[in-house]
Amino acid sequence: MFRVPFLVLLTLAIAFGGGIYATQYAIRYSTGFGAISVGAWQAFPKAQTSDADPYARNHRAKAGQLLLGSAEGLAFSALTDSEGNRFDPACNYVVSGAIPTARFWVLTAADGDNKPLSAGAGLPSAYSSWTALYNKDGSLSFTVSSRAQPDNWLAVPADRRFKLILTLFDTPAAGNSGLIDLSMPTIEKAGCSDA
Repeated sequence: MFRVPFLVLLTLAIAFGGGIYATQYAIRYSTGFGAISVGAWQAFPKAQTSDADPYARNHRAKAGQLLLGSAEGLAFSALTDSEGNRFDPACNYVVSGAIPTARFWVLTAADGDNKPLSAGAGLPSAYSSWTALYNKDGSLSFTVSSRAQPDNWLAVPADRRFKLILTLFDTPAAGNSGLIDLSMPTIEKAGCSDA
């Protein structure tokens, strides 16, 4: 007698619950469609334009992120090294090569929600085109590690996963024509601690 209504209610609960969960998941974890990848780096050039898909718009609105117009800049993020291995906070990584042409750029480590990470007070948590030490040939080299390193050391917490974000401001890479011959710095693992 109550079996059919119970099954109908159970089916509706699963359908509505599953639909709400899937929508929340898509909004929380989808950064949008139309990604471009250059090595380990990935960017979404249309994410901050009027051409952005609804998931990308909602994701950025909910996160409260500053959006750059297509002529203002482009943010690249890397979750892995150049070999495709996810970053391990117990390891050292070397980010090296030339930064794409930009009036100003910033390299920082962030958590999964794109919030900047700090390994502690007074430790270097970001570099910019004004603060980095350049090599003689104009290239750059950064060591990303939880342990102190010489020269350009980007400090990350030893107990948290991270990703790297390279934001280029006022760059030709933000336009479609600049993406054709774009080259990004490589990210190589340079050893891990045993502890």
